[in-house]
Formats: sequence, structure tokens, C-alpha cells
Amino acid sequence: MMNGGAKVSPEAFDPAAVAAEPLPEVVELNGDVAGAGKVGNGKREIVLGRNVHTTCLAIEEPDANDDFTGDKEAYMAGVLARYRKTLMERTKHHLGYPYNLDFDYGALSQLQHFSINNLGDPFIESNYGVHSRQFEVGVLDWFARLWEIEKSDYWGYITNCGTEGNLHGILVGREVFPDGILYASRESHYSVFKAARMYRMECVKVATLVSGEIDCTDFKDKLLANKDKPAIINANIGTTVKGAVDDLDLIIKTLEESGFTQDRFYIHCDGALFGLMMPFVKRAPKVSFKKPIGSVSVSGHKFVGCPMPCGVQITRMDHINALSRNVEYLASRDATIMGSRNGHAPIFLWYTLNRKGYKGFQKEVQKCLRNAHYLKDRLREAGVSAMLNELSSTVVFERPSEEEFVRRWQLACEGNIAHVVVMPSVSIEKLDDFVNELIENRSTWYSDGTVQPPCVAVDIGAENCCCALHK
Repeated sequence: MMNGGAKVSPEAFDPAAVAAEPLPEVVELNGDVAGAGKVGNGKREIVLGRNVHTTCLAIEEPDANDDFTGDKEAYMAGVLARYRKTLMERTKHHLGYPYNLDFDYGALSQLQHFSINNLGDPFIESNYGVHSRQFEVGVLDWFARLWEIEKSDYWGYITNCGTEGNLHGILVGREVFPDGILYASRESHYSVFKAARMYRMECVKVATLVSGEIDCTDFKDKLLANKDKPAIINANIGTTVKGAVDDLDLIIKTLEESGFTQDRFYIHCDGALFGLMMPFVKRAPKVSFKKPIGSVSVSGHKFVGCPMPCGVQITRMDHINALSRNVEYLASRDATIMGSRNGHAPIFLWYTLNRKGYKGFQKEVQKCLRNAHYLKDRLREAGVSAMLNELSSTVVFERPSEEEFVRRWQLACEGNIAHVVVMPSVSIEKLDDFVNELIENRSTWYSDGTVQPPCVAVDIGAENCCCALHK
């Protein structure tokens, strides 16, 4: 401390060091002590408001003479240098979440000095002149061509994330059918059920097949039980955990067989990750506005590889009129979820879409699918239970026994299963490192025979399970 002011770099401070990420400290829950943020089964306990404070960087007032000493600037520069090293290290071991980390937007750094805000309707310029609507509409037109809808027939905008796309798509469905029932498979993204709570919608969860795809037999039963109300359906173009793709054509057929005409249902397609991959996969069911769907959303920070969370939401022009309102303050229309919207995101998306184009994305999709098959085969050869859906780059396998291993590789887990999402930034070398380390650790976890690998037959099917009972 300098005169009770801001902290400066300690003598042993190394700006090139990698900052450790300790597990949350011991907390008490309902009288039970969870050691290092873990519960009895070795899994981390999520404690609201407690899990990050062990590593937070406090903000303190600058010292009175800091303008002369520069101590605060030196301290902050050191913190940022260490943080950058940490990011580089964590990126090396990133496998469980669907983010493409292979990008270079150095050419756009010149624009970071501007506060670019696309508030209001993308197609109606507001009084705020520092915007990027020309880039935003260019991106929207590209996706409109991909999903086969004419410029005059669609409306859309660039969202702040995939969740916002789902919130908007389902909101449009609710506005079109105020008394409609929302149907979503149990393996839908949590934001779908969040939307139901936010909009106070009746929500019916539909069973799924082992693959994670919606079970249309159960879907039909539930439709027939509610024939008096319109149906609002969330169709997954890649589920969160298993990467399963709901059969859009079968969903539409099931609706028609259940007596729902096209003026009594609305389908939102959640294509967060695979919405951009599916058009480039042979034999994949097509997501197209030539079919009776109401909206499609996709994330921009996933397969595209945008450095900040963002997404694209497109719906039909005739639907959006039920939602939009004039806002005199903006001199524009309000039809989006958020008011102010990141004007930098459309420029990043425009830049990478121009650089890669349809052919570039096709190559990346093929690479991801090949590498996903490679990972699945390596795991099965090593005796690890694993599954890969046909149209997916998400490899599902038995949950590693040790929580530290899960955190090191940043794996997404649910119950007894975990997954790796093979993205363009994931190389064969990285997959080899992961599998080799997993094999080495499993030899320790299960060495004495007292602990066995979990049975995951109920999660991924008996044919994909390598437990003692099924192998």
C-alpha cells in the first residue's frame, strides 16, 4: 500500500506468470461443509455469490501522487499481462464448450475507439449516427440466403447471444398465438424454459430418444391432449449436450397428423451451433423458410468465431408487426429484446463471412466432422464409453472421475456424461493430448478395482457403453 492507496506490484510479481485458478474456498451449506467447493461425490457445488470472490481483482482508488509515480499504471499493466498469459494457457485446454477460438480480427482494432450502437430496428436508421447498420443488414441478408427467404419477406437483427435469439423467437410465437402452448424437448437449451417462465407461457416438455432427438410419438400424444390451443414449438438444430438434431420434417408432419393446420402453429428453430453447420452437411435435413417455420436463431460466437457473444435472429416480416412499436425517442421502431445493441459485433461477423464465404465454412464443417469421428474412435478403442450423433461434432462420453481433470479441459458435464465439442480450432494434436491424458488418468482412477467406470447405457445407449455390464 502507498499511503493507504492502491496496491502496487509486489517484489516477486512476475507479469509473464500464469495466474492459478483455485477452486472455491470451503463454504457451508445447510450445515454441511463442502471442501474446496466440492460435495460428497467429488463434484463442485455451485454456491450463488461465493464461487468467484476467491479470485476477484479488487478496484481501489489511485494514490494521490499516482500521476507522477505511474505505480497504478504499472500494476494494471502487470495484471493484464498475467491475465493474457492465463487466457493463452486456458485456451490450450478448451474442449467442452462450442466456441471457435481460431480467429484474427487485428484489422478491426482501428474501430475500437468508437462507441458503435445499433439501437432500434436494424432497417430503420435512428438519430444516433455512430452505428453499423450497413454491416448488420449485410450479415442478415447472408443468413437469409442461407435459410432461403427473400429480402422482402424477412426481418431480423444481430442479438447479444444465442439465448436472446431464443427469447425473441419464442416471444414472436407468443405474440402471434397469445394462448399458444410452448412445446420443447427435455434436452432443449435452458433458455427455452427461461422464456416460458419470463412470458408466463404454458410449457410442455416432450420426451427424447437416446440420441437426444425429440420423440415425435410423445410429441403427438401431447399435441392431441391440447388440440384446442395453438402450438408453439422449439425445434433443436443441435441439442446442448448431445448435439442431436430434431427432425424438422417429422415435427411438421406430426403437427399436421394431429390436426394442426399451418395457421395454428409456430416453429422456432434453435440453431445456436449447428444452424450454421447443417447447410454444409450432406443428407442433413434442411432448415429453410420454404417450410412452415416462424424463426431461426444462431450464435455468432460459436462456429463463426466472433470474439464477443452475439447471434443472429431471423423471422418472417408478417410476424414482426405483431411485436414492434414506434419509439419517438429513437426515431426508430422497437422490435428487439435489448435496446442498445453492440454495433461492433455486426462488423466482426461481416468481416469473417466475407473472408470465409460459403466454401470456407463448408471446409471447416467437414474438418470438424472428420475430427469428431477420430475422437470418438480413439475413445472407443481405449475402452471409454462414447457416442457421436450422425450429424454432429459433439462427442459424448463417460464423465471423468476426477473433477480437477474436468476443470483442466473445461468439459461440460451432465450426470454421468461429459462432452467435447469439436470446433475448427480443435486440432488432431489437441485431441490426442486429451485422449492420452484421459487414458493415463483412468489407469489411476480405476486401478484397484474398487471404483468402476460409470454405466452410461441409459444416456447414450447400451451399444455405446463400455462398462463392465455392457462391454
